[in-house]
Amino acid sequence: MLEQSNMNFDVCVIGAGPAGMAAAVQCAIAGANVMVIDEQTQPGGQIYRAIQESGHPHGHIFGPDYLRGAKLVKTFNQANISYFSGATLWRIDSDNAVYWSRDGKAQKATAKKIIIATGAIERPFPFSGWTLPGVMTAGACQIMMKTSGIVPKDAILVGTGPLLYLLAVQMSDAGATPKAIVDTQQSASYFKAAGYWLNAWQGRKYIAKGLTLLSKIHKLGIKRYTSSTHIEALGSQRLEGLTFQSSGRTVELKGETVLAHIGVIPNVQLTRTMGLEHVWDSLQVCWKPKLDSNNMSSRYGVFVAGDSGGIGGALVAELQGELVAQNTLQDLELNGNLITKNNDNPIKAIINKELSVRPFLDALYTPPKQALTPSDQTIVCRCEEVTAKQIRDHVDQGACGINQIKTFTRCGMGPCQGRHCGSTVAHIISDKVGISMEKVGYYRLRNPIKPLKLGELASLTPANSSFIKKYNKGNTKYEQDTETAY
Repeated sequence: MLEQSNMNFDVCVIGAGPAGMAAAVQCAIAGANVMVIDEQTQPGGQIYRAIQESGHPHGHIFGPDYLRGAKLVKTFNQANISYFSGATLWRIDSDNAVYWSRDGKAQKATAKKIIIATGAIERPFPFSGWTLPGVMTAGACQIMMKTSGIVPKDAILVGTGPLLYLLAVQMSDAGATPKAIVDTQQSASYFKAAGYWLNAWQGRKYIAKGLTLLSKIHKLGIKRYTSSTHIEALGSQRLEGLTFQSSGRTVELKGETVLAHIGVIPNVQLTRTMGLEHVWDSLQVCWKPKLDSNNMSSRYGVFVAGDSGGIGGALVAELQGELVAQNTLQDLELNGNLITKNNDNPIKAIINKELSVRPFLDALYTPPKQALTPSDQTIVCRCEEVTAKQIRDHVDQGACGINQIKTFTRCGMGPCQGRHCGSTVAHIISDKVGISMEKVGYYRLRNPIKPLKLGELASLTPANSSFIKKYNKGNTKYEQDTETAY
């Protein structure tokens, strides 16, 4: 692990999760000059977060799937890689100029190839009262558990999916058994998933894991309310409880902590800002970058690996990282005699087998309608406090484009830059107007992709910033370069 003053690299990897680490290690082994940029202070991504400490006494709580990341992290730390941790990437130009900030200073590097491994984000789950203190995501709870050993007691888990069930068991193993699980999965999902059962048999180990989790939840005595709808968090200044409907009756639970989760979606902020093509995945109910069979994006030399290109899980992410590394090395003509860049690549066969269960799981845990198109009083944009009704009112007045809604309501203009509201706003428009998500599209995202201080920007000079040069030369191509004027 090293850092170098010469900022010209063969490969730049964005993200140090399973996909990013695997790709970086393989490229480094082959002799490529590799840099990795990651926001976290340690490698591992979300799944292996704090594994360097947690391979520790509490490792048993998170299970073997978590602990297996220790070997990959160790290999990554020992590799000849320029690793920039605690760094916030905020721009990648078409010439592969990469800009990021660390310790209050902006920096620039160039790379021949780009590998994007930014992972996934939790799908927004807006419901009435979700902005109250005491309501947070299941992922946030896992972060607290892995980094600080903090576990909320008597928490109410709401939503659906394997991660929610896994969290319930992990919390119980940590001595903080949840009060209840309010499961939003609907019975219709079982019929939808049945159509994918035969192909899912190849990945039956994942189905077995899920059934084991549900069995443990039952044995632990955790009350599970099924087919739950009309979710509403109660309280004025902070969370006091949760009300919902289940099995035809209204239920109210008292509590100070609600952990919400309805799955994850690819983190497309960077890929969209770079102008890469995206496609709508109707089964995973999300946008993802358009990739070829070798995980190359619509821009030559830019690859996407892991959950940022479509949800597949940690093992698939690691394998895709290796696959992308192979293709990158062949393009760089490094170690090319050992590379198999065709459909017979054995890694592809393993990936396809691992992904065989995904359609079944995606259908089984389809996000509930309430989460996609929340009730009128629900705040959709947390940053600007815009409600679902305000969005629907603007649609009624003729604003049927998502970027029109962005202009009129400021949805997507806050610090999160649309991460928490983008998909929900699009679903509301689609539902209200009766058009497909493909036609609705997504926000037109601008650089920088993360909030940037002017002092950080000022630390760049025209000598090391191509986009600053454009403005200093009086570039009049305003439409082309407005993304830098924020």
